[in-house]
Amino acid sequence: MSAPLPLTLRVHRAITDVPQPAWDALLDEQGVPFLEWAFLAALEETGCVAPSAGWHPRHLTLWRGARLVAAAPAYLKDDSHGEFVFDFSWATAAERVGVRYYPKLVLAVPFTPATGRRVLVAPGEDRPAREAELYAAALEHARAEGLSGVHVHFPTAAEAERLESCGFALRLGVQYHWRNAGYRTPEDFLARFHAKRRHQLRREQRAPEAQGLQLRTLRGGALSGVDPAALYQLYASTVDRYGWGQRALNEAFFARMLERFSHRVEFVEARTRTDGRLVAGAFNLAGARALYGRYWGSTQVPAAHPFLHFNVCLYEPVRECIERGLERFEPGAGGEHKLTRGFEPQLTYSAHRLFHPGLDGAVRAFLLHEQAAVRQGLPHWQAETGFKPGG
Repeated sequence: MSAPLPLTLRVHRAITDVPQPAWDALLDEQGVPFLEWAFLAALEETGCVAPSAGWHPRHLTLWRGARLVAAAPAYLKDDSHGEFVFDFSWATAAERVGVRYYPKLVLAVPFTPATGRRVLVAPGEDRPAREAELYAAALEHARAEGLSGVHVHFPTAAEAERLESCGFALRLGVQYHWRNAGYRTPEDFLARFHAKRRHQLRREQRAPEAQGLQLRTLRGGALSGVDPAALYQLYASTVDRYGWGQRALNEAFFARMLERFSHRVEFVEARTRTDGRLVAGAFNLAGARALYGRYWGSTQVPAAHPFLHFNVCLYEPVRECIERGLERFEPGAGGEHKLTRGFEPQLTYSAHRLFHPGLDGAVRAFLLHEQAAVRQGLPHWQAETGFKPGG
C-alpha cells in the first residue's frame, strides 16, 4: 500500500482561484450559507471585500496532489472593521508601546458574526489533523509575511477547543439565539412565558395590523420581484443612523445575492395594506438547519411604527422557523432586548495568537478576566428570558 501524498499549502488572493466545485465539496451538514463559495465570491467580485476596503484575500487551502482536502476563508487585514470581535483596544495598546498590530491575518467571513466551521475538511479526512495542520500553516504564513499574528473569528465550539490546544488564546462572546424546542405553533412558544410577558409579546405582535401593515416572507421565486436597490436602501438606512456606521456593502452585492444566491435568501417585508408601499424589511439567509438574520431597515424613522423592528426582525422569522421546523434563529450580534423575547444567551468564540511575547501575554491575561465575567453573566442573562420555571 503506497504512502499518502504529502500536503501542500496554497494561498489564494481571490476565492475565484479555487474551483467552486472543489470548495463546496468540503461543506458539511451544518449548512452555514456564509461559507459557500458563491457567498464569498459575491463579497469579492462586487468590491465589498477588497484591498481598498481593508480586506486582502489570503484564502488558505491544503491539497493532496490534485485533491483539495481542507480550506479556510482568510484575509490580511489593515484594520479591525467588519470583524465583530472588537480588538481595537488591543491595537491601541500595542501602538502606545511601539508594537505594530496591523496587518494581521484573520480566518473569518467578512461582516458576518455567525458561528460556523472556519476550517472546511473533505469527507473521509481526519478532521482534527487537517485542522491542526491548517492552523500551523496559517501561523507559518503569517510569520513569513511579517504579520502581527493570526485570529480566528466565530469558530465552532469544537474548533475553539482545538485552537486552544494549538496554542491560541480563546475569547468568549455572547449572542442571543432562538432555539426550537419542538414547537408546533407560535402559541406553543408563547406558552413558555410568564403571563405578564406573554401579554406584552402578544400586544407587540398585534401592532402591525393596528398600524395598517402587512408582513410576509419572500423566498424562492417570490424574490424575482424584489428590487436590489430597495434592499440596499433599507440596509443603508440603518447603517447611516449610527455615527460609527459604515456602508460595507453595496447595491451590486444585493443584486448578486438575488441573482445567484436566491436559494438562501429570505426577505421579510412590511407593506402598507392600502397602497402596498414598502415600509421596512429584513434581509436574511437560510441554512439547512438555521435561519440567520443579517440586515434590516425602514423607510421611516422607527418611532413612526412602534414594535415594527421586533416584528420584522424577530417575530416573523421565529414564526417561519416554527412552521418549517428549523432548529434555531440567529438574528446577529448584540441586542439585549432579544432576551425578553425568548432569545437565549449563547457563547461565541474567537481565537488569537500574537507573535510579540509581551502583547500576547497582556492579551491572554485580559482574556482570562473577560472569560470569567462572561461565564458569570450567563445565568443572569438566561433569567431575563421570562420563561416559566421548567418551561
